[in-house]
Amino acid sequence: MRTTRPDLAAMIVPLGRALMAAEQPILAAHGVSMWAYVVLLALGEGPARGQGVLAQEIGADKTRIIAVLDDLQARGLIERTPDPADRRARLLALTPAGRRLRDAAQADIQAREDRLLDRVPAADRRGFLNALTALAALPRHEITGE
Repeated sequence: MRTTRPDLAAMIVPLGRALMAAEQPILAAHGVSMWAYVVLLALGEGPARGQGVLAQEIGADKTRIIAVLDDLQARGLIERTPDPADRRARLLALTPAGRRLRDAAQADIQAREDRLLDRVPAADRRGFLNALTALAALPRHEITGE
């Protein structure tokens, strides 16, 4: 029996690419790259135990994320402090300025997304966002079967 809907990846990947392209000018207006924004979002969840842990959490190469972290620290948006549990390691955390920048960029991005979501009937919008939130929260291994 043939299904009548496209595969999820066939729908989500082009949408995701278009959404990222729509975010680029907003992030540029706030003076941050996409990776910098991803770091700010991740650190908004709480401090990270070192750049390796953070890189793994956000799916970045730990050697490539160093320059992003250095820039964010130089701009006073994040701080690196010694980990009390392991003085060789550094805790990464948002500064108040980093939190303000993250919040402003996210508000602008979500305002643009709201205009897109307005194209979806209100009754479907909440269900769509709930389903997307549930799927995004799944551990990778549950999706891939690894």
